[in-house]
Amino acid sequence: MSPSLPVLSGASAVRALVSVGFAQISPRGSHVKLRRDRLTVIVPLHRELAPGTLRPILRQAEMTPEEFVKLG
Repeated sequence: MSPSLPVLSGASAVRALVSVGFAQISPRGSHVKLRRDRLTVIVPLHRELAPGTLRPILRQAEMTPEEFVKLG
């Protein structure tokens, strides 16, 4: 069973992804594009990311919820 995803802001999700090697490529309105190697991830800069929004972000980043939660 996967751990429940934390409730966090889009900016916090961006910081977590940057900590594992993603680079911020460009902001576009209320979204940020991040890239690492061949992976591109788009993160909305909402005050609170719903679990249904965070899961596809993790899928794009090829991370499991467990790996993301460990980033802490």
